[in-house]
Amino acid sequence: MAMALFASVNIAYGQANISPAKPQSQRIIVMGATIHTGDGSVIPNGYITLEKGKITGIGDATVVKFSTEGARLITASGKHIYPGFIAPITNLGLVEIESVKATIDERELGENNAHIRALIAYNSDSKVPATLRSNGILMAQITPAGGSIAGSSSVVHMDAWNWEDAVIKKDDAMHLSWPAVPRGRGFGGGRMGGGAAPGDPNERVNAVIAELDNFFIQAKMYSENVPAVTNTRLAAMKGLFKGTQKLFITANAQKDIVAAVNFAKKHGITPVIVGGDEAYLLTAFLKSNNVMVVVKQPHALPRNADDDVNMPYKNAAVLNNAGVTVVLSIDGFWQQRNLPFMAGTAAAWGMSKEDALKAITLNAAKAMGIDKTTGSLAVGKDATFFISAGDALDMISNKVEEAFIQGRSINLDNLHKQLDKKFSDKYGIK
Repeated sequence: MAMALFASVNIAYGQANISPAKPQSQRIIVMGATIHTGDGSVIPNGYITLEKGKITGIGDATVVKFSTEGARLITASGKHIYPGFIAPITNLGLVEIESVKATIDERELGENNAHIRALIAYNSDSKVPATLRSNGILMAQITPAGGSIAGSSSVVHMDAWNWEDAVIKKDDAMHLSWPAVPRGRGFGGGRMGGGAAPGDPNERVNAVIAELDNFFIQAKMYSENVPAVTNTRLAAMKGLFKGTQKLFITANAQKDIVAAVNFAKKHGITPVIVGGDEAYLLTAFLKSNNVMVVVKQPHALPRNADDDVNMPYKNAAVLNNAGVTVVLSIDGFWQQRNLPFMAGTAAAWGMSKEDALKAITLNAAKAMGIDKTTGSLAVGKDATFFISAGDALDMISNKVEEAFIQGRSINLDNLHKQLDKKFSDKYGIK
């Protein structure tokens, strides 16, 4: 017993314990930085003012005059300001240690988990978000996994005492994995869905699609009537038909993307396609249907053995340059800290730097339905942004010096930095 207590104390002291920041109490003015607004425009020598968690002014610092009395003035000449980056479709806060089952809370058993809400399982005490904040990622879409219908995601900011404090938008999207015939050999795979009987793969896929179709018909009828008996799965779908919730559908093959979009349209819903490995072959179709695409994991092998080996790097640019709204994402939770550099890769392979920035800021906010309050820097929006010493999409120059979430100055310490200091001190490294 004494040994267990000793071990737990040592573990507690070995972890980064960082308290969430207090609400903004003082007017803040940042002067002289290059401001990347997130909507594609850049202010070379700009200023930004914030009060009570909101942006109250933004523009050219060379033509503005205002009193700094009682305000905190930050001089940021030669530095860059960016909107807080948004990590889409992540199990952040749902998984802490992948090899420890007790810390994994990202999925439920069964194929239809429409009633599952990732938000209430979000662990605001996770040690991972602090490591992401240090690279400029200040918000995330916490998303469940598993089954044909995984459940609802929610958008949170990364500095809170609990999930109630963290939430920006509850149940922003329902997540569906489009059934696909397994591809066997090659670089990719497909999801069959476990609800259908064994047999011919195409017949199994058709059976799962028919089951989904029937469920969506029932859910729409349920949303339009006052049921005598509550059905939690059907009730969870109401937001899709009321327009308050998005439908994210994971699909990668060309024919599966078309089928998924047409399925959603049949039920009166405009979907967001997730993955989209072959979306570059469907630019006209996606644009005409006003479908956004969340391009996953740009650092990857091509889907097909005879594809251009650089296609994963170029996919986002091809879509963006054709007028499709693109969002960038990356798998897992620890890897989310590399999200800015995925955008940097997209910029190196055909996107402009500001369009690549939009893919992890304003476009992501639009996909999640939070663009009225965040995702770009504008008067009236949340003061959620950071100051970097250099280009935040470049691994070498991304050096976040200060970050604000809804006007609160965030502690940028984390477990990685503490370990770095510990062993740098041990070996006398400066």
